[in-house]
Amino acid sequence: MVGCALALATLTACGSGDGGGSKASGGDKLVMGFAQVGAESGWRTANTKSVRESAKSAGIELKFSDAQQKQENQIKAIRSYIQQKVDVIAFSPVVETGWDAVLLEAKRAKIPVILTDRAVDSEDTSLYKAFLGSDFVEEGRKAGKWLTENTNGPANVAEIQGTTGAAPAIDRQKGFKEAIAGKSDIKIVASQSGDFTRAGGKQVMEALLKSHPDINVVYSHNDDMGLGAIEAIKAAGKKPGTDIKIITVDAVKAGMQALADGEINYIVECNPLLGDQLMDLAKKVVKGEKVPERVVTEETAFTSEQAAKVLKDRKY
Repeated sequence: MVGCALALATLTACGSGDGGGSKASGGDKLVMGFAQVGAESGWRTANTKSVRESAKSAGIELKFSDAQQKQENQIKAIRSYIQQKVDVIAFSPVVETGWDAVLLEAKRAKIPVILTDRAVDSEDTSLYKAFLGSDFVEEGRKAGKWLTENTNGPANVAEIQGTTGAAPAIDRQKGFKEAIAGKSDIKIVASQSGDFTRAGGKQVMEALLKSHPDINVVYSHNDDMGLGAIEAIKAAGKKPGTDIKIITVDAVKAGMQALADGEINYIVECNPLLGDQLMDLAKKVVKGEKVPERVVTEETAFTSEQAAKVLKDRKY
């Protein structure tokens, strides 16, 4: 992934684009400061690429920072953007809480903020103009609903969660639990964070297979952790997709390939290509136009057969 090099102690957000004049500095080019979570997954890499390409196409100067999955780095980046007097700030929060102080600083500086992909948990919704992203609770519901309709006999579920405190991890767990609530033969026997990484998913699955040898379903909060879990399942002498059913979220190309191959049984889509919608929202909020408080992306879900049909056309 192409990213800005960040010194953790003295984080400076760097820019991409042609370096032309900005509205903030007396020119006419809109400048966006974008604080990305990191590069922890195929989904995130595709999301970053979408933001970069869409900014270029829209004629927006992009100042980009990679927080390496650390909230303190995102806060430093946002403060840097405030000091640089950018026109708009967008970011995908590492976790839900702890943003009020820095967002208040942006508000006082009259710099609008757009949340992308992940929301924040704040009582003061005036601190940001809009949220653009998926309905993570609904994603969890879709995963749970599929399991209730496609399981015979007891289901002992290992849930591999995303980053602790992150909106998708909280909401995907909530939606899944809601969907399976009426099924007494489906039980979550273990739930542990794999931090949205393939290595994390593998490590968690290795441990859970030893502590819970009766696991016959894996619900992973993203494809990358699910792919890591597949490695652990194979190493344990079991067949992924057959001995242990696997449900994941995202639908990135590597996950879709595993789905088409029968190693994953069901994937709920979470679309990372938010760039065009983000740039459109940015232009509107900078002009002072009224925008929806929540813009939810349209998404679907895939079985193995459906994945095989669309795999060659996947853009991420």
